[in-house]
Amino acid sequence: MATLTISAADEKRVKALGFLSNKGTDNFSGRIITVNGKITAAQQKCIAEAAEKFGNGIVTFTTRLTIEVQGIPYDKIEDFRQFIAKEGLETGGTGSLVRPVVSCKGTTCQYGLLDSFALSEEIHERFYKGYHSVKLPHKFKIAVGGCPNNCVKPDLNDLGIIGQMIPNFDEDECNGCKKCSVAAACPMKAAKMVDGILEIDKSICNNCGRCVGKCHFDALEDGTPGFKIYIGGRWGKKTAHGRALSKIFTDKEEALNVIEKAILLFREQGKTGERFAATIERLGFENVEAQLLADDLLERKQQILDAELHMTGGATC
Repeated sequence: MATLTISAADEKRVKALGFLSNKGTDNFSGRIITVNGKITAAQQKCIAEAAEKFGNGIVTFTTRLTIEVQGIPYDKIEDFRQFIAKEGLETGGTGSLVRPVVSCKGTTCQYGLLDSFALSEEIHERFYKGYHSVKLPHKFKIAVGGCPNNCVKPDLNDLGIIGQMIPNFDEDECNGCKKCSVAAACPMKAAKMVDGILEIDKSICNNCGRCVGKCHFDALEDGTPGFKIYIGGRWGKKTAHGRALSKIFTDKEEALNVIEKAILLFREQGKTGERFAATIERLGFENVEAQLLADDLLERKQQILDAELHMTGGATC
């Protein structure tokens, strides 16, 4: 068995930079942040060159849309970081912090209801980078899904956003067709004819937008774009399904403010070592939702950020 020479302190230091120890060796995997899973051809070439120049030539992909270059010796870590920086790439994505954002491909998908890449990049800049010095009780994962197909599993993240298209049904234009094209297009069977008029059951409708524009008599020409937000999802040793906030947000800035309020609430009211799901369970969902829909957390933002909290680490799961 090889003799390991890297101290625990040095291993911890480079882990904070995004370099994870390759088990049983003195080498590390450098975790490259892709922002939202999208990189340029030039960046791909740079990563391939870096893998050959500083690592073992192997490049792997994580479940969080980051890229890891394996087999980097400890004394080559800084050279590796400088090499990829020339293409605007950086390492990171570890610790009890806001983690890199996961995104689906959004409007390039036939079902996409929002530009997931643009939104996730905005979240990346505002919260992954903007909150990078803010210590939290545990990691905080965010996912952006473009539609209710939930390909990136937003409800299994600490906070998830799902694109919505709220159908704008004009009952006065409904012609009472025996065979309704809107009802036929609805995958959730939420739209149906009742007593000669179309009804959409809001308790079933998931705002997928598949019915919009399907009426031949213009009773459902358009819809209102929106954002559905889930909180308290968790995947790992202990799983938890996130719960949706009762409000569907139609203003992007309001939705982004809810993300910020959730991070501030977690920092202030979470116990060191617990995930956001456990914080919500302890405080009560209704209590947390009320705080996220109010403005108090943002009004106390600087106070919350200045508080010396979660200095010791100690994640429990």
